[in-house]
Amino acid sequence: MTDDSQKPPESADQADLSFEQAMAELESLVERLESGEQGLEQDLADFQRGITLARQCETQLKDAEQVVYKLVGEAGEERLEPFAGDDSNDE
Repeated sequence: MTDDSQKPPESADQADLSFEQAMAELESLVERLESGEQGLEQDLADFQRGITLARQCETQLKDAEQVVYKLVGEAGEERLEPFAGDDSNDE
């Protein structure tokens, strides 16, 4: 039998979670999965929840990016420059 005290409340609708809350829950799920102390069924449920949370975070980040593009565009900028710490354009 699995320990339900570690499970997040299933009734928490993903749309009600802020980006920070979703990331915190996702980090908690990853820690539990990495511990290897759960059964397969709970691991699969946590993995499924993690995928849902990751998609929610991705959507929220894309929405925030669009707001930034709009704000910069309204300021008269022609385009955004990559962040100086962005290594994705190296070599």
